[in-house]
Amino acid sequence: MKNNIQLYKHGKVMATGAVVELPEAVAKASKGIDHLSYFKQTISSDEIALTYRFDEKDMVVGFGETVKGLNKRGSELVSFCADEPEHLPNKKSLYGAHNFFIILGKEITGFFIDFPGTIHYDIGFVDKDVLNIKIDGLDVDIYQFTGDSLKSVTHEFLSIIGASYVPPKWGFGYQQCRWSYETADDIRRIGKEMREANIPCDTIYLDIDYMERFKDFTTCDDKFPDFENFVSEMKDQGFRLIPIIDAGVKIEEGYDVYEEGIKENHFCVDEDGNPFVAAVWPGLVHFPDFFKEETRQWFGDKYKVLTDVGIEGFWNDMNEPAIFYTPKRLKAFYDHVEKSKEKPLDIYSFFDLKGEAESLSSSPEDYRSFYHEVEGDLVRHDKVHNLYGYFMTQSAAQGLEAIDADKRFLLFSRASYVGMHRYGGIWMGDNDSWWEHIELSMKLLPAINMCGFMYTGPDTGGFQSDASSELLIRWMQFSIFAPLLRNHAALSSRNQEPFAFEEATTETLKNIIELRYGLIPYLYSSYMKAVGERSVYAANLIMAYDDERTREIEDQLLIGESLMIAPIYKQNRTGRLVYLPEDMLLWNANGAVVDSLKVMPAGDHFVPITLAEVPLFIRPDSGIILGGVAETVEQMDATQLTFLGYMKTGIEESYYDDDGVTKAYEQNQSLETTIRVVQSENGLRALVDFDQDSELMNVKIIVMDETGQRYEGIVTREASSICLEKVSQYDN
Repeated sequence: MKNNIQLYKHGKVMATGAVVELPEAVAKASKGIDHLSYFKQTISSDEIALTYRFDEKDMVVGFGETVKGLNKRGSELVSFCADEPEHLPNKKSLYGAHNFFIILGKEITGFFIDFPGTIHYDIGFVDKDVLNIKIDGLDVDIYQFTGDSLKSVTHEFLSIIGASYVPPKWGFGYQQCRWSYETADDIRRIGKEMREANIPCDTIYLDIDYMERFKDFTTCDDKFPDFENFVSEMKDQGFRLIPIIDAGVKIEEGYDVYEEGIKENHFCVDEDGNPFVAAVWPGLVHFPDFFKEETRQWFGDKYKVLTDVGIEGFWNDMNEPAIFYTPKRLKAFYDHVEKSKEKPLDIYSFFDLKGEAESLSSSPEDYRSFYHEVEGDLVRHDKVHNLYGYFMTQSAAQGLEAIDADKRFLLFSRASYVGMHRYGGIWMGDNDSWWEHIELSMKLLPAINMCGFMYTGPDTGGFQSDASSELLIRWMQFSIFAPLLRNHAALSSRNQEPFAFEEATTETLKNIIELRYGLIPYLYSSYMKAVGERSVYAANLIMAYDDERTREIEDQLLIGESLMIAPIYKQNRTGRLVYLPEDMLLWNANGAVVDSLKVMPAGDHFVPITLAEVPLFIRPDSGIILGGVAETVEQMDATQLTFLGYMKTGIEESYYDDDGVTKAYEQNQSLETTIRVVQSENGLRALVDFDQDSELMNVKIIVMDETGQRYEGIVTREASSICLEKVSQYDN
């Protein structure tokens, strides 16, 4: 059998842990990078340059978390995890370093560059026909993948990096966050208003103000008194509380985390061997050296402080690591200001001062000023920068596993590198309440999935700026299809909880969130299939329909195998143009009740979509599983489901489920229900193969055929096969 993976090496490669399931034959057959004939190579004393000349129609897809669209040709990207809150079109880096990409042309070839430092990609930017890659170092592994489709090459990559993190099922529920709900009473109020408005919700977040002066693994007794009972109180109401953990450890005598870190040499050091000092939210801090196994174990054990009082999930933040300033750079800035006073201030001097002030944060000079211990050697941080957030989240995951090896905790991070996907998800970082950022989140979801991170989603509604009711509604109509559904806003912005708007908006948002809960059986099943099969949960149309048209469509996505979505992301729109590569069934959903069904032929359509409607397109000979609505995921009725399908010749769908809490799925302890709809002498017949261990008792079948005729029936565990009855075509 042809080997579709090749490994090319240069130098002594640091063990990043990105690749964990490489076939032994591939490892044994690895070659030097000089054998990588795909690229023209230039190797100097401190860098490697790779060059490729494009064919006219070549596409370049992948790279995970970037501000660019599906095809990256014409772009400049820099692989460097950056604290970048302004997601503008000119930004070259965001929070993740995801060095997997595919060149799609006459042949389909993918590459993963396993290198923890900076990589510069000029993807036909300076010269539209040339790809230039500059690797800032000499120690690198490059994996090459070949296949006959975008899907197969992506699968080859996902097959060697290990299975994606799986959250608890309640992590698919609606999540409410703000910087900041400053007191326990603020949290209580949010929970009360959610329940009074009958809006399903599973989690409420604790941003930095829950801590005592922003110190990790502490709680503020004044703002959050009797924290353990408070956590229990909120859980009794169906809300899990999710606290933030930042990377920097406050320098403070008497603070146990700081004192232990100093005593046991857990912090990164400067060139003199002293703990490196920077400033973030707590003020002056040290950064744990997560490159040391003993430090990862030490820091991971600290999460027990919060799990012991009932916390079941965390979000790791500021872990690029972000640096507001360092005392050394701040002193240099003050000296610069004093020196500037010696001469009259002209406009260029002002711009110079302004630039110096802005450069204080996350300065390249600072990243060159501290060191990690790697296998007994000191390594300058900038050489391995992209692994910091990864190793912090690995530390957390391993700490949580030590606390309870069989329990799934919610865990996601801001910074990431390929390999971290096994330990936690990522959210898409700070964004703005801009219509352009709805579109950006649509582009990010499939690209991030391609790099192994399945559990992801945006700050719905926008983190910064003010969200209008229309913007939040349209954003929510997309985000209900992302695994991580979190509404998050910044301190300075208007409140954007679903109940914070006029009554009509609250009702619309409630219906959209109820639709999300109705979709969870399908979304969760699709997610778990993607994890198990090493495929993607969300995909661009090109992944299934590789033709000239779908190569340019990035505002319609496939969710799982059966569903296509086409959200509205423009202001004041009452509909949008949708391209159907094949006939599909449109469900213009307004809440979780199944009505407004219409068969649509392949081709271009203008689809009217009111502010209250979410269009879902079901592919032929397939369908989606729907559940009932409840306040929380755990309260959803597992005994009854609905199947909505579109049939041309016949349907067979398998629905995956598990306990949603433990890791029993890793031992294939799951539940599988198979639904078939076939043509029989008496019309359409539905057959359901119920898993004997499942609580499922009956499935309501709703099927539309290609003529627009609707069929319905209820299949019970006792009578697992029935003939469906025709119903009126009022929906068509």
